[in-house]
Amino acid sequence: MKNLRIIYMGTPEFAVLPLQRLIEAGANIVAVVTNPDKPAGRGRKILESDVKKFAVEKGLKILQPNKFRDENFIKELHDLKADLQIVVAFKMLPEIVWDMPKLGTINLHASLLPQYRGAAPINWAVINGDKKTGVSTFLLQHEIDTGNVIRQEEISIEDEDNVGVVYDKLMHLGAEVLVKTVADLASNNCKFVSQEKLSEGLELRPAPKIFREDCLIDWTNDLESIHNLVRGMSPYPAAFTQLEINGKTLDFKIYKSECEFTDNVKEKTVLTDYKNYLKISTRNGFLNILECQLSGKKRMKIQDLLRGIQENIPVNLID
Repeated sequence: MKNLRIIYMGTPEFAVLPLQRLIEAGANIVAVVTNPDKPAGRGRKILESDVKKFAVEKGLKILQPNKFRDENFIKELHDLKADLQIVVAFKMLPEIVWDMPKLGTINLHASLLPQYRGAAPINWAVINGDKKTGVSTFLLQHEIDTGNVIRQEEISIEDEDNVGVVYDKLMHLGAEVLVKTVADLASNNCKFVSQEKLSEGLELRPAPKIFREDCLIDWTNDLESIHNLVRGMSPYPAAFTQLEINGKTLDFKIYKSECEFTDNVKEKTVLTDYKNYLKISTRNGFLNILECQLSGKKRMKIQDLLRGIQENIPVNLID
């Protein structure tokens, strides 16, 4: 690995651990490419990406282009004479960038490709109730997330895992798989498998970006599907519904729930004892709310929220 000149591209926390593991394994990282700093919050404080903070700490060269086709950026990349580029949780790259190194550009993707191509593979795997997922390394080509696969490894998704738990599992697994992939490339010991071959006999599911409307709970769905949506959106961006409390309509985010399967229930009804439980009925049982957040409040356990609601105040589901 020390003989390969590597440019690493990434932005969020998910991309930090793989970079750290590559450095620890002796990889020669000649530069890091990450998003430009941007102002955020009420004070418009300038925020740096997680990858940039780590790169600064390690004394790595940092590039932060506003546009990937910028002539100065392209020249900087060319002058670095990279043998390989690595992309982890980053933007789409133009061909002039990803095709520049002699070994090409590899991507670490948080799914078992060709399943869950797209921006939110971890969320959708949990939302769909999958029992396993994993990571893939593959070569970039023109169509997004479609290049030949180099390595794949899988993990189980436990029944009560939420997307935050699966995210952490895949971040650590992905770091290990990426190091193995680079070692294989350095020793010319790679076996490339086309995704067309891997897709034989599979019903492929996409992983598009999550929008607010995806987080809204449809209470006509079965209980397990609603529970999986809660798991697949927790801790971020959070599944939600709307409750009417004492005549006021409020967004109600649900971070943790459990299923109570039962027959002969009236759908879309809120039941609570105003002390210990609040549950909402579906066509085949109740979704017991364990952790939640009302508009203007912080995330809390359901018992803490109920303490703030006067007993016998009407609590109704807005559908």
